[in-house]
Amino acid sequence: MTTPEAARLQLAQMLSPAFPIGGFAWSQGLEWAMDQGLATRRTLPQWLADWLDHGAGWTDAVLVALSLRPGADHQALDDLARAACPTSQRLTETAEQGAAFAANVTALSGRAQDPAALPVAFGRACAAMPLPAAEIVAAFLQAQAASLVSAAVRFLPLGPVEGQHMLADLQPRILARALIALDASEDDLAGAAWGADIATMRHETMTTRIFRS
Repeated sequence: MTTPEAARLQLAQMLSPAFPIGGFAWSQGLEWAMDQGLATRRTLPQWLADWLDHGAGWTDAVLVALSLRPGADHQALDDLARAACPTSQRLTETAEQGAAFAANVTALSGRAQDPAALPVAFGRACAAMPLPAAEIVAAFLQAQAASLVSAAVRFLPLGPVEGQHMLADLQPRILARALIALDASEDDLAGAAWGADIATMRHETMTTRIFRS
């Protein structure tokens, strides 16, 4: 049996930037928004809050929560996760990272994990952990938000310490969203972050870019 302490170490390992899923290469359309001056040092905190409450942060939180539940149909959830992606870049992002995540878990555990969208692959891998589901969902959201902040630090005139302040300020909202996601159903897989969705569409046609989305 895995102890809670060991499970937390495993969770930290799987969500570390060193875990090779290529998360550093993606920005979920944030690069285009920063290039256009829509996401700046001043507006980035609100962008992140909207991402969490109404965009991919919320839908991914629901997918992780659903994937953690006993008896979850992970194949069906993977289909929903892919259908929930509003753009080709967003689909490629979650599918490629999820496939890499599943392959890494297979190599580490010796238990075969089929490719799946990232939140489903992650939730499936964590389902047997002796940890509160809210903690697992919040840890996933924290890692995703940290990746977006890292993208902003690399693109904007934004210092790493200021970026960490933004991430710290977002944590109460992350915890609250994780708790709400635990009671969500498949019917709650909806988003209203139109600006972020448009940003991922516009990013596809950028001539010069750092990130893949």
